[in-house]
Amino acid sequence: MTVVRAAVSAADRVDQVVSREDEVTAVTPTTPEQALAELYAGNRRFVTGVPHHPNQDAGHRAAVADGQHPFAVIVGCSDSRLAAEIIFDRGLGDVFVVRTAGHTVGPEVLGSVEYAITVLGVPLVVVLGHDSCGAVQAARDAVATGTSPAGHLGAVVEAVVPSLRRAARQGIEDVDGIVDIHIAQTLEALLARSTVLAELVSAGRCAVAGMSYRLSAGEVRMVAEVPAGTPTTTLTDDGD
Repeated sequence: MTVVRAAVSAADRVDQVVSREDEVTAVTPTTPEQALAELYAGNRRFVTGVPHHPNQDAGHRAAVADGQHPFAVIVGCSDSRLAAEIIFDRGLGDVFVVRTAGHTVGPEVLGSVEYAITVLGVPLVVVLGHDSCGAVQAARDAVATGTSPAGHLGAVVEAVVPSLRRAARQGIEDVDGIVDIHIAQTLEALLARSTVLAELVSAGRCAVAGMSYRLSAGEVRMVAEVPAGTPTTTLTDDGD
């Protein structure tokens, strides 16, 4: 399977999927398309400085205390500037967030995603990276010097190195270009390593999207996506 890649800004995409950019849907999205529309609409509000901060009041806090029904799983980088609920202008119970440095994928991440899409019925999985990623730069430095960081940081670097190799094969050398490659690589790793996720995507019940966030502008753009209903049986994990 070939992952669909795109370079679509939040401004362009939200115009395609929502009728009003300032609207906040009262009903939890149940399809991948609706979920993606909500994320783009929320990001537009954040970018333009008119966030609504939905589902952050005391009443909603009490309403979701007994159960959660998020509409998206966000596998994001742990960078402190990449707070998903803020940049997508959402609130309590809206998004199921899993964060690691460089959005690296291990068993715990896969298990968390599978919990969200099976137990909670979430229809959309998003890989969220960002420009000037420290994990990518650390991996570049390690490759350039032939050394590896001490402690468990070395595991993060090792997880990013395959993306560096992939970028090199494509002639991509700048950090932000490598970030895009790494986002797509993470998306593919999720599908290749999780049979549960791959089957739900093939069945049309779930979609996966890779997005990159611009730290200064606050805007997200699509880097890669696998729409619901896409056959995933030929996807392999390029993680060597």
